[in-house]
Amino acid sequence: FPSSRVRMLTWEVALQAGWWTFDHSDPFFSRLLHLFVAQGLRPLSYAAAEMLRDCGQLDVKEHRGKTPLLVAAAANQPKIVKDLILLGADVNAMDQKGQTVLHLGATYGLPSVIEVRLAYSTPEQPCLTPLHCAVMAHNAAFQTQNMEPLSQHRLQQLLLCIQRLLQLGADYKSQDLKSSKTILHLAVQAANLPLVQFLLKLPGQERQNFVNIKAHGNTALHMAAGLHGHPYQEQIVRLLLDHWADPTARNPENEQPVHLLTTGPAAEQLRLLLRSRRSGPGLVYPPSFT
Repeated sequence: FPSSRVRMLTWEVALQAGWWTFDHSDPFFSRLLHLFVAQGLRPLSYAAAEMLRDCGQLDVKEHRGKTPLLVAAAANQPKIVKDLILLGADVNAMDQKGQTVLHLGATYGLPSVIEVRLAYSTPEQPCLTPLHCAVMAHNAAFQTQNMEPLSQHRLQQLLLCIQRLLQLGADYKSQDLKSSKTILHLAVQAANLPLVQFLLKLPGQERQNFVNIKAHGNTALHMAAGLHGHPYQEQIVRLLLDHWADPTARNPENEQPVHLLTTGPAAEQLRLLLRSRRSGPGLVYPPSFT
């Protein structure tokens, strides 16, 4: 893309619009590219992008710090994303919030954008990975979900983004640089039961290590013990224990998960459960793993 015929038609439109009279380095002309990209006008976007590339302005930013490539990603225009990457757009450009193409695709649930981005360039190594962004977006959608088709569709698209990122090589054990949380910590903290179930079924030989990774000293089981009174607390605790979570792990305050429980009948039941999974200094592993 584009074919010679499409290119000719595009340049005819450009001539009729008077583009040849513009200073292509002028901010007004760069704003036209942002507009074409946002509206999904691929031939016009390509023609304008070529002109801006030739004068070194392909990565010019609009008022929110987005380059044309970032606008294309946010507008879910994967074909234009591909065009701009092949024309030389900076794939690691960030907007004012520090979001790259991958962050935008993950946050807004746009698997096609993610696939194009990873197919045509090497992913960056940001502080907060796109996989973390996708999980955080899924958590937010899960916590505000209703039974409306659009709500369920968004959850499905976000889960598809998580699956795509994992299939394309994202490390599910990675920890963000700020909080040192893994995606499992984030899902547990949000009491996102379906996502916790999904993450604990990921293939690999390192699941025991994965479930016991600490974020500032706290395992996912510590976080589950802190979901005081949440309807999914017991199910999440049981899931973690059934997948090698260590109930004897201690945080920097020397607390085990059982010490973080509140009072009440439900908490007492969890307390008995956590203590039943301990045997002296070692662990009594679930039957399914022995």
